[in-house]
Amino acid sequence: MSDWNAKIIDEFRANEGRVGGPFEGAPMVLVHNRGRKTGRELVIPLMYLPHETDADVIYIFASKAGAPEHPDWYHNLISAGKGAVEVGTETYDVTVREITGDERDRIYAEQARRYPGFAEYEQKTAGIRTIPVLELTRA
Repeated sequence: MSDWNAKIIDEFRANEGRVGGPFEGAPMVLVHNRGRKTGRELVIPLMYLPHETDADVIYIFASKAGAPEHPDWYHNLISAGKGAVEVGTETYDVTVREITGDERDRIYAEQARRYPGFAEYEQKTAGIRTIPVLELTRA
């Protein structure tokens, strides 16, 4: 895990799910996933979008800051079909479903509207890859 992520994770856990800096005020989640190749438990801090009406559903975005390839955690979650999350002070298991088509586009557009960095990531990946949107539902 990078020092950058480790610091965010420590801050998240020390402040009941809140972090400062570039993520000040943004909804943050720690996503637990198991490496497909290593079998190791991994934790990644991510911004998320809450579902409009269902508190048991959140959306995460495999943007990798606009890199040309999907992040490893995306492949791990898709392969396993499950994971766990820390939201605030609560940790729970989730099932994973990739959102596609018009539904994906609508959800991603809402995240980009709220956080313009996501619009920039989409511009960087245009013609290379579509940034996946994953729905995480409390198991």
